[in-house]
Amino acid sequence: MRARKNKGGLRQAQAKPRVGRALVLIGLALFATPAAARDNLGMFETWGAFRDASPPRCFAIAEPVRATPKDAQWRPFASVAVWPALHQRNQLHIRLRRPVAKGSRVTLAIGRNRFPLIAGGADAWSPDARSDAAIVAAMRSADRMTVSAPGSSDTYALRGAATAIDAATLGCARRWPS
Repeated sequence: MRARKNKGGLRQAQAKPRVGRALVLIGLALFATPAAARDNLGMFETWGAFRDASPPRCFAIAEPVRATPKDAQWRPFASVAVWPALHQRNQLHIRLRRPVAKGSRVTLAIGRNRFPLIAGGADAWSPDARSDAAIVAAMRSADRMTVSAPGSSDTYALRGAATAIDAATLGCARRWPS
């Protein structure tokens, strides 16, 4: 696989035959924002990086390794976001495969590390900024991560995640400097 530079000067891997998976990521209805308002900052293996204008945010996102059934209510995903107006970065958000009851135990496993997440309905987050930072640091040095919740488990390949997170961070810094 050869590397090339995208518009922002970031190195990104040229797409393998995973173009269909990349298009699925682009089409994800992650947030209720018109598609025209979303800038594609790059595709990095199974992770994509995007920028939204309103509200201003940039994020890296991926779907789990296991396919989502066509009759599913929604698609699960993992994302790491930058929110310039709130001065927040590396904020983890997981869309679970199935909704869970409030207070349910949801755990993120990355290598030997286990991180408890706070769940509400179909979503899960880390409890604080310090946990977000530890999770992103762990993501940078692992091959995969697994989110376990009552009745479901999803595994995410982490190849390309660090580059996508960096692209999202740079995408917001260039557009909306602090």
